[in-house]
Amino acid sequence: MPMNVPARSGALDLRPLSARSVVLSLLLGAHPPELPVRELVRLVEGFDVGGSTLRAALSRMVAAGDLRRTDGGYRLSDRLLDRQRRQDDAVHPRTRAWDGDWEMAVITAAGRGPAERADLRARLTALRLAELREGVWLRPANLTRALPGELDQVVQRYTARPGRPSGELAETLWPLENWSATARALLAHIAGETRPAGRLTAFAAVVRHLLADPVLPPGLLPADWPGAELRAAYTGYQRDLIAETRARVRGT
Repeated sequence: MPMNVPARSGALDLRPLSARSVVLSLLLGAHPPELPVRELVRLVEGFDVGGSTLRAALSRMVAAGDLRRTDGGYRLSDRLLDRQRRQDDAVHPRTRAWDGDWEMAVITAAGRGPAERADLRARLTALRLAELREGVWLRPANLTRALPGELDQVVQRYTARPGRPSGELAETLWPLENWSATARALLAHIAGETRPAGRLTAFAAVVRHLLADPVLPPGLLPADWPGAELRAAYTGYQRDLIAETRARVRGT
C-alpha cells in the first residue's frame, strides 16, 4: 500500500497545534506567503497563541530557516516555498483530458542505501505515482506536470498502456474507498467543529489528506468521490479566515 494513503478507513490525522504549526499553516495558505506583523498577531490570537509565545516562535523559525523577516512582517523561506507549491497543487491540481496513457517510472539506480531508497520513494509518492511492484511506479497520464529532471539519474520514464483494465489497476494501486471514507469523515468533523483552533487543526488535516489524493481521471474513481468537495471546503475556509482577520485589523 502506498505510504501516502491512510491505512485505516475514516481515520482522522488530527495533530495538536503548536505556535509554529499555527504560523506555518497560515503562511502556507497565504498568497503571497507573507503576512504583516499586525495581521499575524491578530490571526494567532484566535488560536490561543499569546504575544510572547508568538514572538518566541517567530525568532526560532527565523533562526531555523523557516521564515524570513521582511520590512513589515514575515515571509516563508525559499526552502518552504516548495512545500507551499505541493500544497497548492494538492488543493488545485492541474489536470488534462486523459487518453488512456499511463506514466511509468522504473528505478534503475543500484547500490543505494536505505535512506536514499526511502527518500526516492517519498519523492515518487509526492508526484502521485504508485508502486506496482518493487522499482516500478505508475499512474494515469492526466496531470499537467513533468517529473523533475534530476530523477533521470535514478529512473527511466516511459508511456505505457497496461493490458489489464485501468479501473481494476487503479483499485490495486490506491485504496480509494479508504481515502473517500476519510475525506467524508473530515467533512463531517469540519461541519461540527466551531472552535477556531479546532477548525484550523481539522483543515490542516484536510491539506495532508489532499496531498494523498491520487487525482485520478473521473472514470477511474468510485461514485461520489469527495475530492472536489474537500477542496472547496478548504478554499472557502482559507478565504474567509484571511478576509475576517483583515476586517478586524482595519477596525482596530
